Amino acid sequence: MNELHRDLESLLGAGKVLGGDDEALAPWARDESHCTPVAPAAVVLAASRADVEAVLRYAAEKRVPVTPCGARTGKSGGSIPAPGGIALSLERMDRVLAFEPDDGVIVVEPGVITGRVMELAEEAGLFYPPDPNSWEMCTIGGNVAENAGGPRALKYGVTRDYVLGLEAVLVGGEVIRTGRRTVKGVAGYDLTSLLVGSEGTLAVITEITLRLVPLPREVRTALCVFADAQAAARTVAAVLRAGILPRTLELFDDQALAACADSGPFRFPAGAGAAILAETDGDDGEAVMGALVRLGEIAVEQGALEVLVAQSAAQRRDLWATRRQVSSALKARFPRKISEDVVVPRSRIPEAIERFKAIGREHGFPVATYGHAGDGNLHTNVLFRDAVEAPAVEACLSALMRATLEFGGTISGEHGVGLAKRAFLPWEQAPGLIALQRRLKAAFDPLGLLNPGKIFSSD
Repeated sequence: MNELHRDLESLLGAGKVLGGDDEALAPWARDESHCTPVAPAAVVLAASRADVEAVLRYAAEKRVPVTPCGARTGKSGGSIPAPGGIALSLERMDRVLAFEPDDGVIVVEPGVITGRVMELAEEAGLFYPPDPNSWEMCTIGGNVAENAGGPRALKYGVTRDYVLGLEAVLVGGEVIRTGRRTVKGVAGYDLTSLLVGSEGTLAVITEITLRLVPLPREVRTALCVFADAQAAARTVAAVLRAGILPRTLELFDDQALAACADSGPFRFPAGAGAAILAETDGDDGEAVMGALVRLGEIAVEQGALEVLVAQSAAQRRDLWATRRQVSSALKARFPRKISEDVVVPRSRIPEAIERFKAIGREHGFPVATYGHAGDGNLHTNVLFRDAVEAPAVEACLSALMRATLEFGGTISGEHGVGLAKRAFLPWEQAPGLIALQRRLKAAFDPLGLLNPGKIFSSD
Protein backbone atom coordinates (compact mmCIF):
# COMPACT_ATOMS: atom_id res chain seq x y z
CA MET A 1 0.00 0.00 0.00
CA ASN A 2 1.53 3.33 -1.06
CA GLU A 3 1.31 6.60 0.89
CA LEU A 4 -1.46 7.96 -1.33
CA HIS A 5 -3.56 4.85 -0.79
CA ARG A 6 -3.01 5.01 2.99
CA ASP A 7 -3.92 8.70 3.16
CA LEU A 8 -7.11 8.22 1.17
CA GLU A 9 -8.20 5.23 3.23
CA SER A 10 -7.71 7.22 6.40
CA LEU A 11 -9.88 9.99 4.94
CA LEU A 12 -12.65 7.85 3.44
CA GLY A 13 -12.56 4.52 5.22
CA ALA A 14 -11.99 0.99 3.98
CA GLY A 15 -13.76 -0.20 0.86
CA LYS A 16 -13.66 3.12 -1.00
CA VAL A 17 -10.03 3.09 -2.14
CA LEU A 18 -8.13 0.81 -4.52
CA GLY A 19 -4.38 1.02 -5.02
CA GLY A 20 -1.12 -0.82 -5.51
CA ASP A 21 -2.45 -3.77 -7.52
CA ASP A 22 -2.10 -3.08 -11.26
CA GLU A 23 -4.74 -5.68 -12.09
CA ALA A 24 -7.25 -4.07 -9.73
CA LEU A 25 -6.51 -0.60 -11.17
CA ALA A 26 -6.60 -1.68 -14.83
CA PRO A 27 -10.32 -0.96 -15.46
CA TRP A 28 -9.75 2.69 -14.55
CA ALA A 29 -6.68 3.02 -16.79
CA ARG A 30 -8.64 3.19 -20.06
CA ASP A 31 -11.84 4.17 -21.76
CA GLU A 32 -13.24 3.12 -25.17
CA SER A 33 -10.80 5.31 -27.11
CA HIS A 34 -7.59 4.33 -28.85
CA CYS A 35 -5.54 6.35 -26.34
CA THR A 36 -2.77 4.60 -24.39
CA PRO A 37 -3.99 3.39 -20.97
CA VAL A 38 -2.49 5.01 -17.87
CA ALA A 39 -2.98 3.30 -14.50
CA PRO A 40 -3.87 5.71 -11.67
CA ALA A 41 -1.91 5.64 -8.43
CA ALA A 42 -5.23 5.08 -6.64
CA VAL A 43 -8.94 4.77 -7.38
CA VAL A 44 -11.52 6.36 -5.11
CA LEU A 45 -15.02 4.86 -5.28
CA ALA A 46 -16.92 7.89 -4.03
CA ALA A 47 -20.31 7.22 -2.47
CA SER A 48 -21.32 10.78 -1.62
CA ARG A 49 -20.57 14.43 -2.17
CA ALA A 50 -18.69 14.39 1.13
CA ASP A 51 -16.28 11.82 -0.34
CA VAL A 52 -15.70 14.05 -3.36
CA GLU A 53 -15.09 17.09 -1.14
CA ALA A 54 -12.57 15.15 0.94
CA VAL A 55 -10.65 13.94 -2.12
CA LEU A 56 -10.49 17.42 -3.67
CA ARG A 57 -9.35 19.00 -0.40
CA TYR A 58 -6.63 16.38 -0.13
CA ALA A 59 -5.64 16.86 -3.79
CA ALA A 60 -5.19 20.60 -3.27
CA GLU A 61 -3.15 20.08 -0.12
CA LYS A 62 -0.87 17.41 -1.63
CA ARG A 63 -0.89 18.70 -5.23
CA VAL A 64 -2.19 15.39 -6.60
CA PRO A 65 -4.00 15.35 -9.98
CA VAL A 66 -7.58 14.02 -10.01
CA THR A 67 -9.50 12.60 -12.97
CA PRO A 68 -13.25 12.13 -12.48
CA CYS A 69 -14.81 9.17 -14.27
CA GLY A 70 -18.04 7.23 -14.64
CA ALA A 71 -18.66 4.14 -16.75
CA ARG A 72 -15.60 4.92 -18.93
CA THR A 73 -17.47 4.45 -22.21
CA GLY A 74 -16.04 7.65 -23.71
CA LYS A 75 -14.11 7.65 -26.97
CA SER A 76 -11.74 10.60 -26.55
CA GLY A 77 -9.52 9.54 -23.65
CA GLY A 78 -11.25 12.04 -21.38
CA SER A 79 -11.31 9.76 -18.33
CA ILE A 80 -7.79 8.35 -18.64
CA PRO A 81 -5.97 9.30 -15.39
CA ALA A 82 -2.94 11.55 -15.13
CA PRO A 83 0.26 9.64 -14.21
CA GLY A 84 0.54 9.35 -10.44
CA GLY A 85 -2.96 10.70 -9.98
CA ILE A 86 -6.30 9.69 -8.50
CA ALA A 87 -9.13 8.25 -10.56
CA LEU A 88 -12.25 9.59 -8.84
CA SER A 89 -15.03 7.18 -9.76
CA LEU A 90 -18.61 8.42 -9.36
CA GLU A 91 -20.27 5.12 -10.30
CA ARG A 92 -21.52 4.48 -6.76
CA MET A 93 -23.26 7.86 -6.66
CA ASP A 94 -26.30 6.47 -8.45
CA ARG A 95 -29.33 7.74 -6.55
CA VAL A 96 -32.37 9.47 -7.99
CA LEU A 97 -32.71 12.36 -5.54
CA ALA A 98 -36.02 13.82 -6.71
CA PHE A 99 -38.57 13.22 -9.45
CA GLU A 100 -41.29 15.81 -10.04
CA PRO A 101 -43.37 14.78 -13.07
CA ASP A 102 -45.68 17.81 -12.77
CA ASP A 103 -42.66 20.09 -13.09
CA GLY A 104 -40.95 17.94 -15.71
CA VAL A 105 -37.82 17.69 -13.54
CA ILE A 106 -35.65 14.85 -12.28
CA VAL A 107 -32.63 15.30 -10.00
CA VAL A 108 -29.97 12.58 -10.07
CA GLU A 109 -26.47 11.82 -8.94
CA PRO A 110 -23.85 11.49 -11.69
CA GLY A 111 -23.59 7.69 -11.53
CA VAL A 112 -27.20 7.09 -12.61
CA ILE A 113 -27.31 5.15 -15.88
CA THR A 114 -28.80 7.15 -18.75
CA GLY A 115 -31.24 4.38 -19.63
CA ARG A 116 -32.69 4.51 -16.11
CA VAL A 117 -33.57 8.18 -16.53
CA MET A 118 -35.24 7.36 -19.84
CA GLU A 119 -37.27 4.55 -18.26
CA LEU A 120 -38.39 6.58 -15.24
CA ALA A 121 -39.45 9.43 -17.50
CA GLU A 122 -41.43 7.19 -19.86
CA GLU A 123 -43.23 5.46 -17.00
CA ALA A 124 -44.61 8.92 -16.11
CA GLY A 125 -45.49 9.81 -19.70
CA LEU A 126 -42.40 12.00 -20.07
CA PHE A 127 -39.36 11.91 -22.31
CA TYR A 128 -35.60 12.32 -21.85
CA PRO A 129 -34.45 12.60 -25.47
CA PRO A 130 -30.60 12.45 -25.44
CA ASP A 131 -29.74 8.89 -26.54
CA PRO A 132 -26.01 8.15 -26.89
CA ASN A 133 -25.29 4.74 -28.37
CA SER A 134 -24.14 3.44 -24.98
CA TRP A 135 -27.30 4.60 -23.14
CA GLU A 136 -27.74 1.20 -21.48
CA MET A 137 -24.39 1.52 -19.66
CA CYS A 138 -23.15 5.13 -19.78
CA THR A 139 -23.85 7.49 -16.89
CA ILE A 140 -25.60 10.84 -16.81
CA GLY A 141 -22.47 12.37 -15.27
CA GLY A 142 -20.39 11.24 -18.23
CA ASN A 143 -23.04 12.51 -20.64
CA VAL A 144 -22.93 15.91 -18.96
CA ALA A 145 -19.13 16.01 -18.95
CA GLU A 146 -19.01 15.31 -22.70
CA ASN A 147 -22.30 16.98 -23.71
CA ALA A 148 -23.40 13.69 -25.27
CA GLY A 149 -25.75 13.57 -28.23
CA GLY A 150 -27.27 10.70 -30.19
CA PRO A 151 -29.66 10.01 -33.08
CA ARG A 152 -32.51 12.06 -31.63
CA ALA A 153 -30.36 15.20 -31.38
CA LEU A 154 -31.58 16.22 -34.85
CA LYS A 155 -35.01 17.13 -33.46
CA TYR A 156 -34.48 17.34 -29.72
CA GLY A 157 -30.95 18.59 -29.13
CA VAL A 158 -28.12 17.31 -26.96
CA THR A 159 -27.51 16.84 -23.23
CA ARG A 160 -26.86 20.55 -22.61
CA ASP A 161 -30.41 21.34 -23.72
CA TYR A 162 -31.81 19.28 -20.80
CA VAL A 163 -29.53 20.30 -17.93
CA LEU A 164 -31.22 22.94 -15.78
CA GLY A 165 -28.79 23.00 -12.87
CA LEU A 166 -25.74 21.38 -11.33
CA GLU A 167 -24.06 20.86 -8.00
CA ALA A 168 -20.29 20.56 -8.34
CA VAL A 169 -17.14 20.55 -6.23
CA LEU A 170 -14.01 22.55 -7.02
CA VAL A 171 -10.43 21.53 -6.28
CA GLY A 172 -10.00 22.46 -2.61
CA GLY A 173 -13.46 21.16 -1.69
CA GLU A 174 -15.67 24.21 -2.32
CA VAL A 175 -19.23 23.27 -3.33
CA ILE A 176 -21.02 25.37 -5.93
CA ARG A 177 -24.57 25.26 -7.28
CA THR A 178 -25.35 26.57 -10.75
CA GLY A 179 -28.59 27.02 -12.64
CA ARG A 180 -32.05 26.34 -11.26
CA ARG A 181 -35.00 23.91 -11.17
CA THR A 182 -37.26 26.03 -13.38
CA VAL A 183 -37.41 25.83 -17.16
CA LYS A 184 -36.58 29.53 -17.57
CA GLY A 185 -33.97 31.59 -15.75
CA VAL A 186 -31.31 34.11 -16.81
CA ALA A 187 -29.85 35.31 -13.51
CA GLY A 188 -26.09 35.74 -13.83
CA TYR A 189 -23.67 33.99 -16.17
CA ASP A 190 -24.75 30.61 -17.51
CA LEU A 191 -22.18 28.56 -15.63
CA THR A 192 -24.30 25.43 -16.00
CA SER A 193 -23.79 25.46 -19.76
CA LEU A 194 -20.08 26.14 -19.23
CA LEU A 195 -19.71 23.06 -17.03
CA VAL A 196 -21.65 20.87 -19.46
CA GLY A 197 -19.11 19.61 -21.97
CA SER A 198 -16.10 20.76 -19.92
CA GLU A 199 -14.83 17.14 -19.78
CA GLY A 200 -14.17 17.13 -16.04
CA THR A 201 -11.56 19.87 -16.28
CA LEU A 202 -13.35 22.57 -14.25
CA ALA A 203 -15.24 20.84 -11.42
CA VAL A 204 -16.52 17.44 -10.30
CA ILE A 205 -20.27 17.26 -10.81
CA THR A 206 -22.15 15.65 -7.92
CA GLU A 207 -25.81 16.42 -8.69
CA ILE A 208 -27.69 17.05 -11.94
CA THR A 209 -31.12 18.60 -12.44
CA LEU A 210 -32.61 17.52 -15.76
CA ARG A 211 -35.54 18.84 -17.77
CA LEU A 212 -38.03 16.31 -19.15
CA VAL A 213 -40.53 16.90 -21.95
CA PRO A 214 -43.83 15.26 -22.89
CA LEU A 215 -43.48 11.80 -24.44
CA PRO A 216 -44.58 11.70 -28.09
CA ARG A 217 -47.53 9.35 -28.43
CA GLU A 218 -46.71 8.17 -31.94
CA VAL A 219 -43.41 7.09 -33.51
CA ARG A 220 -43.05 5.72 -37.04
CA THR A 221 -39.86 4.26 -38.52
CA ALA A 222 -38.65 3.62 -42.05
CA LEU A 223 -35.51 2.43 -43.80
CA CYS A 224 -34.65 4.09 -47.11
CA VAL A 225 -32.32 1.93 -49.20
CA PHE A 226 -29.94 3.42 -51.79
CA ALA A 227 -27.38 2.20 -54.28
CA ASP A 228 -24.69 4.51 -52.85
CA ALA A 229 -23.96 6.91 -49.99
CA GLN A 230 -24.06 9.98 -52.25
CA ALA A 231 -27.77 9.55 -52.96
CA ALA A 232 -28.46 8.86 -49.29
CA ALA A 233 -26.56 11.97 -48.24
CA ARG A 234 -28.39 14.16 -50.75
CA THR A 235 -31.67 12.93 -49.31
CA VAL A 236 -30.82 14.31 -45.87
CA ALA A 237 -30.68 17.91 -47.07
CA ALA A 238 -33.69 17.41 -49.35
CA VAL A 239 -35.89 16.18 -46.49
CA LEU A 240 -35.05 19.15 -44.29
CA ARG A 241 -35.46 21.63 -47.17
CA ALA A 242 -38.97 20.25 -47.59
CA GLY A 243 -39.87 21.43 -44.10
CA ILE A 244 -39.87 17.98 -42.47
CA LEU A 245 -38.09 17.69 -39.13
CA PRO A 246 -37.70 13.97 -38.41
CA ARG A 247 -36.84 12.54 -35.03
CA THR A 248 -33.81 10.83 -36.64
CA LEU A 249 -31.98 10.63 -39.95
CA GLU A 250 -29.25 8.02 -39.51
CA LEU A 251 -26.95 7.13 -42.41
CA PHE A 252 -25.21 3.83 -43.19
CA ASP A 253 -22.55 3.69 -45.92
CA ASP A 254 -21.43 0.55 -47.77
CA GLN A 255 -18.84 -0.41 -45.13
CA ALA A 256 -21.39 -0.06 -42.33
CA LEU A 257 -23.93 -2.20 -44.20
CA ALA A 258 -21.34 -4.88 -44.96
CA ALA A 259 -20.28 -5.05 -41.30
CA CYS A 260 -23.88 -5.55 -40.18
CA ALA A 261 -24.70 -8.10 -42.87
CA ASP A 262 -23.99 -11.11 -40.68
CA SER A 263 -24.40 -9.75 -37.15
CA GLY A 264 -27.39 -7.39 -37.06
CA PRO A 265 -30.92 -8.69 -36.48
CA PHE A 266 -32.11 -6.78 -39.57
CA ARG A 267 -31.04 -8.04 -42.98
CA PHE A 268 -30.56 -5.29 -45.56
CA PRO A 269 -31.93 -5.91 -49.06
CA ALA A 270 -29.58 -7.27 -51.70
CA GLY A 271 -27.88 -4.54 -53.69
CA ALA A 272 -28.04 -1.97 -50.89
CA GLY A 273 -25.02 0.31 -50.97
CA ALA A 274 -26.26 2.76 -48.34
CA ALA A 275 -29.32 3.43 -46.21
CA ILE A 276 -31.05 6.02 -44.06
CA LEU A 277 -32.91 5.06 -40.90
CA ALA A 278 -35.60 7.70 -40.44
CA GLU A 279 -38.20 8.30 -37.76
CA THR A 280 -41.00 10.78 -37.31
CA ASP A 281 -42.90 11.36 -34.08
CA GLY A 282 -45.64 13.44 -32.51
CA ASP A 283 -49.10 13.16 -30.98
CA ASP A 284 -51.20 12.91 -34.13
CA GLY A 285 -50.73 9.48 -35.68
CA GLU A 286 -52.03 10.56 -39.07
CA ALA A 287 -49.66 13.54 -39.21
CA VAL A 288 -46.70 11.42 -38.06
CA MET A 289 -47.36 8.84 -40.77
CA GLY A 290 -47.96 11.57 -43.32
CA ALA A 291 -44.55 13.09 -42.61
CA LEU A 292 -42.91 9.67 -42.97
CA VAL A 293 -44.68 9.04 -46.29
CA ARG A 294 -43.52 12.41 -47.63
CA LEU A 295 -40.00 11.65 -46.41
CA GLY A 296 -40.08 8.36 -48.29
CA GLU A 297 -41.29 10.11 -51.45
CA ILE A 298 -38.37 12.53 -51.24
CA ALA A 299 -35.98 9.64 -50.77
CA VAL A 300 -37.33 8.00 -53.94
CA GLU A 301 -36.97 11.30 -55.82
CA GLN A 302 -33.34 11.33 -54.73
CA GLY A 303 -32.71 7.79 -55.94
CA ALA A 304 -33.87 5.43 -53.19
CA LEU A 305 -34.26 1.87 -54.44
CA GLU A 306 -36.99 1.16 -51.89
CA VAL A 307 -38.50 2.46 -48.68
CA LEU A 308 -39.36 -0.08 -45.98
CA VAL A 309 -41.74 1.03 -43.22
CA ALA A 310 -41.56 -0.87 -39.92
CA GLN A 311 -44.87 -2.66 -39.44
CA SER A 312 -44.42 -3.61 -35.78
CA ALA A 313 -42.54 -2.74 -32.62
CA ALA A 314 -40.38 -5.82 -33.19
CA GLN A 315 -39.32 -4.64 -36.65
CA ARG A 316 -38.52 -1.21 -35.26
CA ARG A 317 -36.43 -2.78 -32.49
CA ASP A 318 -34.51 -4.87 -35.04
CA LEU A 319 -33.71 -1.80 -37.12
CA TRP A 320 -32.41 0.12 -34.12
CA ALA A 321 -30.53 -2.85 -32.71
CA THR A 322 -28.74 -3.12 -36.04
CA ARG A 323 -27.94 0.60 -36.07
CA ARG A 324 -26.52 0.43 -32.56
CA GLN A 325 -24.34 -2.55 -33.48
CA VAL A 326 -22.54 -0.81 -36.35
CA SER A 327 -19.51 0.15 -34.27
CA SER A 328 -19.08 -3.28 -32.69
CA ALA A 329 -19.67 -4.99 -36.06
CA LEU A 330 -16.93 -2.89 -37.66
CA LYS A 331 -14.64 -3.64 -34.72
CA ALA A 332 -15.19 -7.36 -35.17
CA ARG A 333 -13.84 -7.02 -38.70
CA PHE A 334 -11.17 -4.43 -37.93
CA PRO A 335 -10.17 -4.80 -34.26
CA ARG A 336 -8.04 -1.64 -34.22
CA LYS A 337 -10.46 0.66 -35.99
CA ILE A 338 -10.64 4.28 -34.81
CA SER A 339 -13.98 6.08 -34.73
CA GLU A 340 -14.17 9.84 -35.11
CA ASP A 341 -17.22 12.04 -34.65
CA VAL A 342 -16.67 14.97 -36.97
CA VAL A 343 -19.42 17.35 -38.03
CA VAL A 344 -19.83 19.07 -41.38
CA PRO A 345 -22.59 21.33 -42.73
CA ARG A 346 -25.41 19.14 -44.03
CA SER A 347 -25.01 20.52 -47.54
CA ARG A 348 -21.42 19.24 -47.59
CA ILE A 349 -22.15 15.66 -46.46
CA PRO A 350 -22.10 14.09 -49.95
CA GLU A 351 -18.69 15.51 -50.85
CA ALA A 352 -17.38 14.93 -47.31
CA ILE A 353 -18.16 11.21 -47.50
CA GLU A 354 -16.49 11.00 -50.91
CA ARG A 355 -13.44 12.91 -49.70
CA PHE A 356 -13.09 10.83 -46.52
CA LYS A 357 -13.06 7.62 -48.55
CA ALA A 358 -10.49 9.12 -50.93
CA ILE A 359 -8.27 10.07 -47.97
CA GLY A 360 -8.55 6.49 -46.74
CA ARG A 361 -7.46 5.15 -50.10
CA GLU A 362 -4.53 7.60 -50.21
CA HIS A 363 -3.28 6.18 -46.90
CA GLY A 364 -4.16 2.56 -47.59
CA PHE A 365 -7.24 2.12 -45.37
CA PRO A 366 -10.95 1.60 -45.94
CA VAL A 367 -13.08 4.29 -44.29
CA ALA A 368 -16.60 3.73 -42.99
CA THR A 369 -18.96 6.68 -42.49
CA TYR A 370 -22.26 6.37 -40.69
CA GLY A 371 -24.24 8.10 -37.97
CA HIS A 372 -26.25 11.22 -37.34
CA ALA A 373 -26.39 12.66 -40.83
CA GLY A 374 -29.44 14.75 -39.96
CA ASP A 375 -27.28 17.16 -37.98
CA GLY A 376 -24.10 16.56 -39.98
CA ASN A 377 -22.46 14.47 -37.22
CA LEU A 378 -20.61 11.69 -39.04
CA HIS A 379 -18.91 8.76 -37.35
CA THR A 380 -15.98 8.36 -39.70
CA ASN A 381 -14.01 5.20 -38.96
CA VAL A 382 -10.50 4.39 -40.15
CA LEU A 383 -10.45 0.60 -40.47
CA PHE A 384 -7.27 -1.40 -39.83
CA ARG A 385 -6.13 -4.57 -38.12
CA ASP A 386 -2.43 -4.35 -37.31
CA ALA A 387 -0.72 -2.17 -34.70
CA VAL A 388 2.26 -1.59 -37.02
CA GLU A 389 -0.07 0.49 -39.21
CA ALA A 390 -0.55 3.07 -36.45
CA PRO A 391 1.73 5.81 -37.90
CA ALA A 392 -0.08 5.70 -41.23
CA VAL A 393 -3.41 5.74 -39.39
CA GLU A 394 -2.41 8.89 -37.51
CA ALA A 395 -1.54 10.56 -40.81
CA CYS A 396 -4.92 9.48 -42.18
CA LEU A 397 -6.74 10.89 -39.14
CA SER A 398 -4.91 14.20 -39.48
CA ALA A 399 -5.94 14.42 -43.12
CA LEU A 400 -9.56 13.67 -42.17
CA MET A 401 -9.52 16.47 -39.60
CA ARG A 402 -8.01 18.93 -42.09
CA ALA A 403 -10.69 18.04 -44.62
CA THR A 404 -13.46 18.40 -42.03
CA LEU A 405 -12.33 21.92 -41.20
CA GLU A 406 -12.04 22.81 -44.89
CA PHE A 407 -15.70 21.85 -45.25
CA GLY A 408 -16.55 24.33 -42.49
CA GLY A 409 -16.99 21.62 -39.86
CA THR A 410 -15.71 20.81 -36.39
CA ILE A 411 -13.42 18.09 -35.03
CA SER A 412 -15.94 16.72 -32.50
CA GLY A 413 -19.70 16.60 -32.36
CA GLU A 414 -20.25 14.52 -29.21
CA HIS A 415 -17.17 12.55 -28.11
CA GLY A 416 -15.24 15.54 -26.80
CA VAL A 417 -11.60 16.50 -27.31
CA GLY A 418 -9.93 14.75 -24.37
CA LEU A 419 -6.52 13.35 -25.19
CA ALA A 420 -7.41 11.97 -28.59
CA LYS A 421 -8.04 15.27 -30.37
CA ARG A 422 -6.24 17.94 -28.38
CA ALA A 423 -3.54 18.25 -31.08
CA PHE A 424 -6.25 19.22 -33.58
CA LEU A 425 -7.90 21.94 -31.48
CA PRO A 426 -5.48 24.68 -32.62
CA TRP A 427 -6.42 23.84 -36.21
CA GLU A 428 -10.02 24.83 -35.44
CA GLN A 429 -9.67 27.59 -32.86
CA ALA A 430 -7.55 30.72 -32.87
CA PRO A 431 -4.71 31.13 -30.31
CA GLY A 432 -6.57 33.92 -28.52
CA LEU A 433 -9.66 31.78 -28.06
CA ILE A 434 -7.63 28.89 -26.69
CA ALA A 435 -5.82 31.28 -24.34
CA LEU A 436 -9.18 32.56 -23.06
CA GLN A 437 -10.32 29.00 -22.35
CA ARG A 438 -7.08 28.30 -20.51
CA ARG A 439 -7.77 31.36 -18.32
CA LEU A 440 -11.26 30.00 -17.59
CA LYS A 441 -9.69 26.69 -16.62
CA ALA A 442 -7.29 28.53 -14.28
CA ALA A 443 -10.16 30.46 -12.68
CA PHE A 444 -11.90 27.23 -11.71
CA ASP A 445 -8.76 25.17 -11.07
CA PRO A 446 -5.81 27.47 -10.34
CA LEU A 447 -3.58 24.55 -9.34
CA GLY A 448 -4.23 22.71 -12.61
CA LEU A 449 -5.04 19.45 -10.82
CA LEU A 450 -8.42 18.54 -12.29
CA ASN A 451 -8.17 16.22 -15.29
CA PRO A 452 -4.93 17.82 -16.47
CA GLY A 453 -3.74 17.41 -20.05
CA LYS A 454 -7.24 17.12 -21.53
CA ILE A 455 -8.61 19.37 -24.29
CA PHE A 456 -5.49 21.55 -24.48
CA SER A 457 -2.00 20.41 -25.41
CA SER A 458 0.33 20.35 -22.43
CA ASP A 459 3.10 22.36 -24.10
